Amino acid sequence: MATLTIRLPDAQRDRLAAMAARRGISLNKLMQELSVRALAEHDTEMRFRARAARGDAARGLGLLAELDRRHAGDT
Repeated sequence: MATLTIRLPDAQRDRLAAMAARRGISLNKLMQELSVRALAEHDTEMRFRARAARGDAARGLGLLAELDRRHAGDT
């Protein structure tokens, strides 16, 4: 396991420590959880962008238009 040193303003560090305390976990554990969430969001965005690059824009817009038509009929 690696050790990472980061520089944060004192106020930001204090807020993160308070968040960890409210969750009943260490600041280290909180940072691990936040990094996992950030990486998951990044991976999701990259997968979306890769799929979008392979997609057909006209077909996608057509599907959205169809959804709009169907939703308009529900109201």
